[in-house]
Amino acid sequence: MSRLIVVSNRVTAPSGQPVGGQGGLSVALAEALREYGGLWFGWSGQSTAEFTGHLNLARTDGITTATIDLEEQDIHEYYHGYANRTLWPLFHYRIDLTEYDRTFDAGYARVNQRFADTLVPIIEPDDVIWVHDYHLIPLAMELRKRGITNRIGFFLHIPWPPPRLLTTLPHHQALVATLFDYDLVGFQTGEWLEAFQDYLAREVAAPVEDGSVTAFGKTIRIGAFPIGIDTAAFQTAAESPAALATRARIAASIDGRQMIIGVDRLDYSKGLEERFLGYERFLADNPDLCQQVFLLQIAPPTRGDIGSYQEIRSKLDTLSGRINGAYAEIDWVPIRYVNRGYGRHELAAIYRSARIGIVTPLRDGMNLVAKEYVAAQDPADPGVLILSKFAGAALQLPEALLINPYSQEEIADAIKVGLAMPLEERQRRWTRMIEGVVTDDVVKWRTDFVTTLEQLPLRADTAGHAHA
Repeated sequence: MSRLIVVSNRVTAPSGQPVGGQGGLSVALAEALREYGGLWFGWSGQSTAEFTGHLNLARTDGITTATIDLEEQDIHEYYHGYANRTLWPLFHYRIDLTEYDRTFDAGYARVNQRFADTLVPIIEPDDVIWVHDYHLIPLAMELRKRGITNRIGFFLHIPWPPPRLLTTLPHHQALVATLFDYDLVGFQTGEWLEAFQDYLAREVAAPVEDGSVTAFGKTIRIGAFPIGIDTAAFQTAAESPAALATRARIAASIDGRQMIIGVDRLDYSKGLEERFLGYERFLADNPDLCQQVFLLQIAPPTRGDIGSYQEIRSKLDTLSGRINGAYAEIDWVPIRYVNRGYGRHELAAIYRSARIGIVTPLRDGMNLVAKEYVAAQDPADPGVLILSKFAGAALQLPEALLINPYSQEEIADAIKVGLAMPLEERQRRWTRMIEGVVTDDVVKWRTDFVTTLEQLPLRADTAGHAHA
């Protein structure tokens, strides 16, 4: 069995404190690394006065991590700049928030070169390399330039935008061309895969045949690999002593009312402003139901030094205050708005305590909160999932109440339907959803991708080169 090298922008130490990444994703990749005896490479999250390429090696819980520190200029231009002010908004269809700056481009290229320079000496001839997400699109190109002939796969965790949006990016074709130095490129859903294929058809006249596409003189395999959650672990967490204690605390706080739960990073792509407005519409349309329900919105802040994130936080602070001011009674507030994160056991308990889980991203690669909510439910009395049709998860969870998050009326109507839904219908919908969440879990995603990558022949355009 080949050794697996996972490469991501940030590395999450399996010992606990995440330095980045999703909890479920970190667990899945950690399990893969134990299985393959590989290592996890990426940025430490720390800065250094001068980049030296020094590797911080650690072995924790059977996982080897190798991290590098970046200069402040690197962090500003590559991470806060090109990754999160250019690619993130553009790939989430927010061209109005997308910033173009040559220094961002230069920083993005430089950090990918630094990743490659540092990674090359630790790559062994039979290693399989799995690169993650939009921060590192050009990494395979840099590795190939340095003589690496190994199988390299890339998985995009966010949406791929339609051609008309992507072509607004300066040098878009050069960026896409770098993907052809991978052997396998994976997307979350068929929709994002189709958008990639549409770009290739329109811009470089490259047709797809049997899951392969040739462009820029190279052939790659492409496919959709829907990511899942660690379903069994989440179900176990929902029954844990810590979860039971949290549920008892919530039950006392709910005081006989119905709870709607939203859990999202504080990000403009998550549709939080639209959700609050839709909930406000529900309150206005249903005065008789007002005091029977409340919305608990958990939204840990993120990327706080980027202006667009400061703006969304300010908007939500104002909006939640206005709604509470308009509708609250002395013994009830309609929105409980919390800017902090919670661990898996607490979240599982919170999900299970809620009659409705509300997930309304304006655009999302997958959205694992939707799957976590389903996994945490009590089969005897499951809650209702309200889900944006623009989340990747909507394709896998058609039994959710699918809504257009831009429509306040649809959100308000779905809340009313969810609160009134009979037990039998809730059970029927949940049973279908949990089957998919169990089957298409994070282990299946990981296995499908790595197995596909391992089975690909070594590239004809690189196989004859010497390994650096």
